[in-house]
Amino acid sequence: MKGFLKNYSGIIWLLTGIALGSIVGLVFGKKVEVLKPIGDIFLNLLFTSVIPLVFFAISSAIANLRPSDKLSRMMTVTAIVFLSTILISAILTIVAVKIFPVHESLDTTQITEKIADKPFTEQLTRLFTTTEFYELLSRKNMLAMIIFSIIIGFATLRSGKAAEQFTNFLNSGNEVFKNVFILIMKIGPLGLGAYFAYQVGVFGPQLFGTYAKSLGLYYGFSAFYFVAIFSAYAFIAGGIKGVRKYWKNNLVPSATAVGTCSSIAVIPANLDAAKKMGIPDYIANVTIPLGATLHKDGSSISSIVKMAVVFALFGKGFNTADAILLALAMTVLVSIVEGGIPNGGYVGELLFISAYGLPLEALPPAMIIGTLVDPMATLLNATGDTVAAMLVTRFTEGKEWLTKAS
Repeated sequence: MKGFLKNYSGIIWLLTGIALGSIVGLVFGKKVEVLKPIGDIFLNLLFTSVIPLVFFAISSAIANLRPSDKLSRMMTVTAIVFLSTILISAILTIVAVKIFPVHESLDTTQITEKIADKPFTEQLTRLFTTTEFYELLSRKNMLAMIIFSIIIGFATLRSGKAAEQFTNFLNSGNEVFKNVFILIMKIGPLGLGAYFAYQVGVFGPQLFGTYAKSLGLYYGFSAFYFVAIFSAYAFIAGGIKGVRKYWKNNLVPSATAVGTCSSIAVIPANLDAAKKMGIPDYIANVTIPLGATLHKDGSSISSIVKMAVVFALFGKGFNTADAILLALAMTVLVSIVEGGIPNGGYVGELLFISAYGLPLEALPPAMIIGTLVDPMATLLNATGDTVAAMLVTRFTEGKEWLTKAS
């Protein structure tokens, strides 16, 4: 019993905080907005620590590589796994939309938040680079920071013995910020509890409003995908043992994902879970931070559902070959464009609306649905990164990788 409490005390406290927060939200409704600053403080601590954590994790992982580490194979397999799982999620969602069509008339109440209208070329440039070094420290420029970290890692590796002290610095920084995350998670039950109270109290009632059918489709299919498809991926990666390893270590990342609605905020929890799953550091430290920006099964499902809803709203058929092929292409693009920050899909929604030549009146419904499905989307986006890392390990290290890890 003592051993159980020692191993699972952190999870028990997190779940207790979430349960109490949910109850408070249900009982007091919108009055719980006063608790939002507590959740914001916890989330801000995660955000401020995750940037240096990702930098040190990626750059130190690459700096410590040796020619025998199969770097090029690992990166190729990572790209294939990311693209394949995004497309699988999109195709399965299209099938689900066919089985449970969305024909409800939607309320097109305008959303007051303004979105900056920038040229696509400028958006693309900002996605991969920044104009100043300090801008790399913003979570809004995660992909640019990851690319910079990869360059630093390769430059350190290329420098050889002359960079030994710098490599030690990267390794030390990696260890320090892992412990920073551990310290921040000490207040996790309080922070996540406050966040759940706010979400349930403020947004909960909207789940039963005008968008009930589309939200029911999204949450129902996503729950199936989360349990069944992720289990299938884990089985492909490591058999029954892989499934057990995945779910045993997926509770904290899942709770963090739903509580924070941020893939980036889940990176530290995912890295810790990956280590417990037996995923090699050189794979986890690259695929998981990269996946937080580029690998988004939840956003892929959300993208298809939003397209189907908008098509139904404007009386267009979502059943032609060209519409479906464009939907798949846009889903991959949207999954890449969306940053790992709360409600980061607005640019992606603009992209698919413009690609189909839809009027701007299509934007508010897509934005409302995107906001309401954000917790579940983040859950799939974030926890899909660890199972993807398991698949990358399976195809990089061989089918006996779990045995070696043990």
